[in-house]
Amino acid sequence: MRRAALVLLTTLLAPAGWAANTTVNVAVVSLAGDARYAPRRLERAYPGHPGGSPWAAAQLGADDARVELDTAGVSLRLIDAVLPGADGLPRLLADLKAAKVQHIVAALPTPELRQLVAAAPAALGGALVINTSQADDALRGAQCAPHLLHTLPSQQMGSDALAQYLAARNWRKLLLLQGPSPDDQLMGEAMNRSAKRYGLKLVATRPFKLSGDPRERDLANPRLLTGDREHEVVAVMDADGEFARGLPYATQWPRPVAGASGLVALAWHPQWERNGGPQLSRRFMRAAQRPMAGHDWAAWMAVKAVATVLADNPKAPIATQLARLRGGAIGLDGFKGPRLSFRPWDGQLRQPLFISHVDGVVGTAPLDGVLHPTEVLDTLGVDQKESTCPAKS
Repeated sequence: MRRAALVLLTTLLAPAGWAANTTVNVAVVSLAGDARYAPRRLERAYPGHPGGSPWAAAQLGADDARVELDTAGVSLRLIDAVLPGADGLPRLLADLKAAKVQHIVAALPTPELRQLVAAAPAALGGALVINTSQADDALRGAQCAPHLLHTLPSQQMGSDALAQYLAARNWRKLLLLQGPSPDDQLMGEAMNRSAKRYGLKLVATRPFKLSGDPRERDLANPRLLTGDREHEVVAVMDADGEFARGLPYATQWPRPVAGASGLVALAWHPQWERNGGPQLSRRFMRAAQRPMAGHDWAAWMAVKAVATVLADNPKAPIATQLARLRGGAIGLDGFKGPRLSFRPWDGQLRQPLFISHVDGVVGTAPLDGVLHPTEVLDTLGVDQKESTCPAKS
């Protein structure tokens, strides 16, 4: 069995000559050979997809927490932990246990993330795992865990944000172009729920498919797929992104495109111009030599969340830290405006989303006028009464 790669790097968070009272190791766990970071995919820069490794964003998060941690007498060490494959998980967890790690920032595909979440508490004597790269609603629902938090928005949050914007513009008639993959189907299910929630009408649903089979070429023809005139918006459900990329300005009639291309809901956009956004984007650009994407923001936010709960009480056990985060007692600054907090029922970080296109941000969700009995940020995603998470509180 190939041994997990474990690299220890220390982020110096205290002034020279001053010894911190507490040193905490935080592991940033990724997968060797992760297809999402393949050069060809990174070159294409599909909206909503990772822009690269989360390591630079995690380092920036630790650096941004410098003052807060100095005051509390805490020092962070970030560990670059690379999982070689599913069979390497026991060895990786053994190495993390030897390094006294209980805080994990996870940038893993869904199968490996589920395995890590299932095994980490027993292997490490308690664990706090923050998912920074998977939008799968099931991870917040039936497959949730009490020690699993999420800084990346869920699929439902993204579709709700788009639906709010379309309803506010009174663009209510949607043509849904549905891809064939399981991830495409999940996107379509989320959009159907959002359409019902915000009063949008799906006038038709048509399948698309990218195929080398000449008999199926009509399934990838934008003009044929969008030939009817009744719709006001084309909503494309394409988790891969290849078909959606060619859809804007290729439809039969002049209609906006939303979903996986055109108008998209993002956790971060490098052109966000408020709440310290330009400064964060510039610092990340200097550190990583590329624009900050939503997955980068989620990794940055995850490290900041760990730093904030440690600064709140450096000696608190991991169970208390989880309770403080999931209970909303810890407020976080995500450079998006309002105070952010984790939802008790599914561990999802409440946050505004950017309604965006390639060149900029056209709005933020929740939109003005959208109401909620207790917290307007909970209009994005699964609310407490709807949650199927067995670990909800």
